[in-house]
Order: sequence, then structure tokens, then C-alpha cells
Amino acid sequence: MKTRTVRRTRLVPHTVNGITEMVLDRYEVEVPVPPRDWDRTILNAVTAAAGLLVAVAVVWSTASIGDLLARVTVAPAAYAAAVAFDLAWILCMAVEWLARYDPARAEQPRNMGHGALAVAMVAVGAHGWLAGQEAIGIIGAVVSGIVKTLWTIVLRHHAKPLDDKTQQWVDKQRAEAGGELAMVAINRELTRARGMVAAEEQVLRTDPDADPRESGQDPDNGFGSPGPNSTGPMTVKDAVRTAKAAGITDPDKVLKYVHQVADANAKAETVNRYLRMGVAC
Repeated sequence: MKTRTVRRTRLVPHTVNGITEMVLDRYEVEVPVPPRDWDRTILNAVTAAAGLLVAVAVVWSTASIGDLLARVTVAPAAYAAAVAFDLAWILCMAVEWLARYDPARAEQPRNMGHGALAVAMVAVGAHGWLAGQEAIGIIGAVVSGIVKTLWTIVLRHHAKPLDDKTQQWVDKQRAEAGGELAMVAINRELTRARGMVAAEEQVLRTDPDADPRESGQDPDNGFGSPGPNSTGPMTVKDAVRTAKAAGITDPDKVLKYVHQVADANAKAETVNRYLRMGVAC
């Protein structure tokens, strides 16, 4: 059995002049070396070789299809478009790889990848046919087909399908996590919409053309108008935002409004900081 030397450390007591301290003691031990995992080594080598062949296929297809398209357009645009032919089925393979634990989700990118590959092979064959080299066109088209077939085999070897009950459990967990993620954006959208509604209401309440009975001095808030309307518990930042939306810019009045609807202990420097930051409505 093969072994290898490993350096380790441990704490040991060490005494000098009657004073003991715990110090590091470095020592070496021989540990067994596990046998090489040839299966994993071969799989990694095959995967790397398949990736190299993809690069070869892309270069060949791009050169052929680019030359074909260059007959009717400028070369830079032709070769840029030619990349899309192979890039389409390569991206489908990447998505299929991401869904390797879920056969149902991997089926669609696999089928789309086969379709994109067929289009690329036809384009390469057409280039050879138009150039009067039908045999070369067919052989060139087969190159992409061989690479795609090889990658399909490699992907199936990497894939680890789950049993039916485990797959159902994963689907439910994925749906629950997806719902939570969606609610983050939805809650943000609703908060923004409610803020816009509140700001619009405040603008209408402070409209100079409004009923004079509603625009007089309010002895309770001292804002010279009914002031912003509080629709529920608010943070200091929300209160400052609402006050600004209502046209209140005086720091003292904003602070008074914050004390009324948000935090009675809010400090003036906090409110002034939000005002300087220009809190968005």
C-alpha cells in the first residue's frame, strides 16, 4: 500500500523558567494514499476532449457558413452570423447540462439542440454544394453531427436522474423557492405602486384649486395644510419621502411629521440626512 508523508501540528506543554505554555509541536506521519480513481480520470479526459472537438466544429462551421453568407453580404456580418449556427446548439447543450438531474426539463433543450444542429449541418453542406465540392460539404456537415452525438453521450453519462418520489419533492421545493423569489420582485413593485398612489394623493390634497375648507390651517399639525396622510405604520425614511411628496421641505416641519406618523424619538440629524440624500418618492 502506498503512503505519503503529511506534516501535522499539535499543542503540547512546554516549560521555561517554571512557566508552562501550550506551544505547537510539528510532526510528520505516514498516511495511506487512496488508489487512483481511473473512472473519474477517464471521464474528465473524455469531457475535455469533447470540449476541444466542439471548438474544432465551431471553427469549421464558422469558416464554411461564413464563406457561404459572404456571397450576399459583407464578410464581418457573414462570419458573425455564422457563429450563431453552432452557438445555438452549444447553448442548448449547456442548458441540458444544467437540467441533467431533471429529464423532463432537459428534453426541450435537447430537442432544440438537435434542430439547431440540423440547420447548421444543412448550411455547411450547402456551402460545399455551391462550391462544387459536394463530398467535402457532406463530410464537413458530419463533423458537427459527430461532435453533437459525442456530447449527447457524455451528458447522459453525467446525468443522474432522480426516482419519481424524489423528483416530485425537488419540484415542490423548486416551486416554493421560485415563489419566494418571485414575491421579492412583486412586493417591491407593490410598494413602489403604493408609494406613487400616496404621493399622488398628497399632491391632490395640496392642490391650490382644492376646496378652501380643506386647504386651511390645520391646528393639529401646523403645516399650513391638512398635511400628508398616514396610511399605516411608517419608517422614518418613508415618512420623509411622504412629506417631500406633499411639498414639505422645511426640516422642522418634516421632523414634526416624522414624530407624528413614524417615530416620536426620531432625531433631527437622521431626518436631515435623509433630506440631504434626496429620498426618492
